[in-house]
Amino acid sequence: MVKSESAGRAAVIVIAALAVGYTLQAAEAIIAPVVLALIAGIVLSPLSDLLERWGLGRTISALLGLFITLIVVASLVLALQPIAMRLIQALPQVASDLEDALTNLRSTLSDLSTMSENMAETLSPTGGGGEAAQGASNGGGGEELPDMRDALMLAPSILAQIIVFAGTLFFFVATRDEVYTFLRRVLPGHDGRRLQTSDLRRAERRVAHYFLTITLINSCLGIAVAGALKLMGLPGALQWGLLAFFMNFVVYLGPAVFGISLIIAGVAAFDGPYALLPAASFFLLNMTEGQFITPSLVGREMRINPLLIFLSVTFGLWIWGPVGGIVAIPLLVWLLVVLTGQAGAVDPRPLFAAEDGAHQAAAPTKPN
Repeated sequence: MVKSESAGRAAVIVIAALAVGYTLQAAEAIIAPVVLALIAGIVLSPLSDLLERWGLGRTISALLGLFITLIVVASLVLALQPIAMRLIQALPQVASDLEDALTNLRSTLSDLSTMSENMAETLSPTGGGGEAAQGASNGGGGEELPDMRDALMLAPSILAQIIVFAGTLFFFVATRDEVYTFLRRVLPGHDGRRLQTSDLRRAERRVAHYFLTITLINSCLGIAVAGALKLMGLPGALQWGLLAFFMNFVVYLGPAVFGISLIIAGVAAFDGPYALLPAASFFLLNMTEGQFITPSLVGREMRINPLLIFLSVTFGLWIWGPVGGIVAIPLLVWLLVVLTGQAGAVDPRPLFAAEDGAHQAAAPTKPN
């Protein structure tokens, strides 16, 4: 009886989780920019507090934070636009190079087939498959790239999401205390006590500190990538470095997409094996950053189970695409600090990765 009740409860939890996931996915156009704005507001909280200490009101602080955010986003879009255009222009050349390579491979296979037919002439009287294969290869049509009409059709949706993002960010920063008062009433606290405003402020500082650290790491990665590509002679090395900085915020997927883009750019710019050198250099730098630099800097403050990070990023990418990949880890950090206490000062074993022998004891709380 107990087993059946446990199985029923687990089934209800799984069904509820799937329902929430599909609801979040269906409402992506509204919920994704809202969550992104909330994370941006949390990251901007130290700046908002500083402006308020300087005597500026909440409304002015919120307006300045919104203005800075929109300027940063617009600058990124304008700076990355040449890279997008260069990739689009390079696609026909890359396709042509791949077609030449396939033609050479087909010719080699055809020569081998001819040799085989000559050796087994009595067993294969005729062969008409080559012409059919040639016709099939020549008759295939490629998909058309998006044109200006498609972009104009997407413009109202993109504009609406920008408005939702801007409005949410402004009102969250301007009414942060009221929002936290509401969250105290609806969210559970740590160790059975009621959630306090100090818990929310602590989570806020943790997310801001995490995002600042990751931003500095990604900046160094972008500079290193730009320098390496500049030495190789790849056009637009500075823009590629900026793109590496931005894409590295999307864990797992971002570096993979960036590496594929570098392969396309390398094939378009260089000949032979040298075409793969830009992508290979990026993967080497990214592996160094991911395996040594980020764990040594971020791991001092918090140790989150890698499985939990992977699942949260996977879930974020599933429901909201790249936006979900960006907000997944900051949102995970915020939830863990609110629900389990201060990261690094407690030992929430089910959620955080255990440390080895000498570090198993809880460390004293670090002043923020």
